[in-house]
Amino acid sequence: MRKFLCTLIMGLAFASCGFADESRLLHSERSLYREVLVYENGSQRCMCFTRNCRVGRQTCMDTNQPDRFVLNYTRMMLGSLFINPHPQSVRIVGLGGGTLPRALSRLIPDATIDTVEIDPAVTKVAEAFFDFRPSERVHVTEMDGRVFVKRALREHRQYDLIMLDAFDHEYIPEHLLTQEFLREVKKLLTPKGVLAANTFSSSRLYDHESVTYASVFGSFFNLKRENRVILASAAPLPDPQQLAINSKAYQPAFKSFGVDASNVLSLFNTKVDWDLKARVLTDQYSPANLLNLK
Repeated sequence: MRKFLCTLIMGLAFASCGFADESRLLHSERSLYREVLVYENGSQRCMCFTRNCRVGRQTCMDTNQPDRFVLNYTRMMLGSLFINPHPQSVRIVGLGGGTLPRALSRLIPDATIDTVEIDPAVTKVAEAFFDFRPSERVHVTEMDGRVFVKRALREHRQYDLIMLDAFDHEYIPEHLLTQEFLREVKKLLTPKGVLAANTFSSSRLYDHESVTYASVFGSFFNLKRENRVILASAAPLPDPQQLAINSKAYQPAFKSFGVDASNVLSLFNTKVDWDLKARVLTDQYSPANLLNLK
């Protein structure tokens, strides 16, 4: 039974079962929003929102090679740079351990990278256990992601790259899944701006999420490896030749993070593998927790 459950979870989330079986607990605290825990197993250190990482790992770091990406979804998120290779303004919703802002600050050294994180405890843990350091170019705002988006719209801000990477202990928060929210996010993109969204490769929400993104962005790249990463753009999607040129340019830089750019590129596809008749998620119809139950 345990083997079956582990296989199921691997298909759903950002987790691998058994990680915490022989790990030690480094940190535990109850925040206003959740329990935030840090486990270490050998050289692998992970942040989790459930005891023994029962549902999934929010972020992981190899303490022997801190720059090396451990979780596959982070590799796929970097594929956004194949669509718009030189973003100057980046906004990330959901900090985790700070893997993505740390990497982006080196990959695009002239860019401003702002992260919005609802939970101050997560920010504290990222700094204490995962080598995350805010700087003049890398900022963190502690705020709900939907609230931030609405404020950014009122202030007429725009971004070349927006990454959605916010999870609670079960799934993506409902109010960050809806058509209304995605329309708001799209308005924050510059004319060639890119949206990268981390989600699940298999769940009862898969069809609903897919038609919701398609209703706002039309065609998008659908990358899968354990997780799914949706890459959408305010502009028409680049053709395979342009993607190949951009991925080749990033190949040397990606290697320092243990990421093979050509391998990420091989995951790009726009194939529709969902039910087109599924209901679009809206602020009035977004039963994420109910639909995601297995």
